[in-house]
Amino acid sequence: MRIEYGFELDEVEVPRFAVEAVEGIGKLFTLATLVLNVLESRNAVELVFHGLNPDDPERKITAFREVLESSAHRLQLSYERGRGGQVQGASSYYQWLMIRSET
Repeated sequence: MRIEYGFELDEVEVPRFAVEAVEGIGKLFTLATLVLNVLESRNAVELVFHGLNPDDPERKITAFREVLESSAHRLQLSYERGRGGQVQGASSYYQWLMIRSET
């Protein structure tokens, strides 16, 4: 299923994005650039990473942070984990992550 929608950043206090279970490393690069762009005008972004096995969300977060922190633009970032776990009755695991710009 594909859902398409639009919104303006000034309509939400904290933008939220999801990293799909089957997305590859290319989407993490796209997400990293999106997050850096959003943090130019917002103090925080919230992401949910999910996957088909318990290790997927953590692997994606690790790769995402590596890409994000490799930027020449040196934002002071902090990371705060939200809830994570398994969706009951499904083989889907998730982890929420808040990224804040400290500068």
